[in-house]
Amino acid sequence: MQYETSKQYILPFVAQHMDLSQPLKILELGCAEAGVLKAFTDQGHQCTGIELSKGRIELAKQYLAKELQKGLIRFSSSNLYDLTPGKDEHLYDLIILKDVIEHIPNQEAFIPYLSSFLKAEGKIFFGFPPWLMPFGGHQQLCRNKWLRKSVWMHLLPKSLYRVILRRGESEQAVIDELLEIHDTGITIERFNRICKKNNLLMLSNKHWLFNPIYRWKFGLSPKTVIAPFSHIPYFKNFYTTAYYALVEKA
Repeated sequence: MQYETSKQYILPFVAQHMDLSQPLKILELGCAEAGVLKAFTDQGHQCTGIELSKGRIELAKQYLAKELQKGLIRFSSSNLYDLTPGKDEHLYDLIILKDVIEHIPNQEAFIPYLSSFLKAEGKIFFGFPPWLMPFGGHQQLCRNKWLRKSVWMHLLPKSLYRVILRRGESEQAVIDELLEIHDTGITIERFNRICKKNNLLMLSNKHWLFNPIYRWKFGLSPKTVIAPFSHIPYFKNFYTTAYYALVEKA
């Protein structure tokens, strides 16, 4: 799913504003099993995947063994805050965050810090579910089938949300993750304000009514939100299941 989504949707979206015919230096944060990066290594780009889960890095190394052998990809479990921005080895043409930014605390500080790892004309791709969309709280992770299907449940006050999760969910790790996302979930408007405040120019964006990955998860053909509904402030967050954005330093 990661690979096909990247190959068919993310890579073409980026290609609208980047020449991908020449080898680029690419970083993905939260790369998981590196399916997204594989679409770029297939085109000869030099990729680095950062993933805090060592188990997922080991899986990525198995899946991309040939790319590792060819030197097209490397993996790291380092925290981005442990790296020194501005050094040549830490400057990239493209940085990818797919379903990651909604998990990161203090996005107002993180996003401008992230841009310090860009080359002069480097760009950042963001793809994330807006907080207000039906499953913006990631409640589909619940083991409890009723909680897993409860749309907009995450919009409840956190105190009430915590009580419901503790009574219905058996996995404490899932409860902890959902409560963290309750604090870090991000709307389209707040994301755009952070970018504008930090002189990050919006090159392109796309509002998905049906997230491309739903094609493999649920058999739904990807569809974008049509105008004028993609331009309605605030309300578009409720029916945009995935937001794609490509930004660069102004």
